[in-house]
Amino acid sequence: MTNFTAVFDACVLYPAPLRDLLMSVAITEQFRARWTNEIHDEWARNLLKNREDITEEQLQRTVEMMNQAVPDCLVENYDGYIDSLELPDPDDRHVLAAAIKCSADVIVTNNLKDFPKDELDKYDVDVQSPDIFLSHLFDLSPPAFCYAVQEMRKRLQNPPYTEEEFLELLYKQGLPLIVSKLKEVIDLI
Repeated sequence: MTNFTAVFDACVLYPAPLRDLLMSVAITEQFRARWTNEIHDEWARNLLKNREDITEEQLQRTVEMMNQAVPDCLVENYDGYIDSLELPDPDDRHVLAAAIKCSADVIVTNNLKDFPKDELDKYDVDVQSPDIFLSHLFDLSPPAFCYAVQEMRKRLQNPPYTEEEFLELLYKQGLPLIVSKLKEVIDLI
């Protein structure tokens, strides 16, 4: 397993297809995926608020499965860093604090503006959108990435997705770069 470590912000775990893709790639061990219980609480709370068809029990099961699927994923004891951090949105400081605590290389988020480069540089942490992050992983090992995507697509059986439908699903998640790369190897997904 590599030591390259990524902390996932709640916003990338909120939409199920993006969460599933990130988890599918995480279990290939191309990088170390990390998050906190506070990050879990944030995405799950927002999902419950916006989706009446999902229960708290279902989300708790998802959280437990995520924590079991990725060894050493939970970052703990990061609270001591929070008060000293300055971010545009003080509610995001816990994410950076977790990244500092686990010596993460990158925070994966859709809210790039909430993690200014000058503040992250102090802690040698980068910030990337999920599309950029996943594109880099693809470039590092196309076979491993395609295998993860293929396994994810196999799990989606209700309804099943053709390769093209699956790529459209990923595109709707805001992943145009990775979709363009996967189109070039569509027979592998």
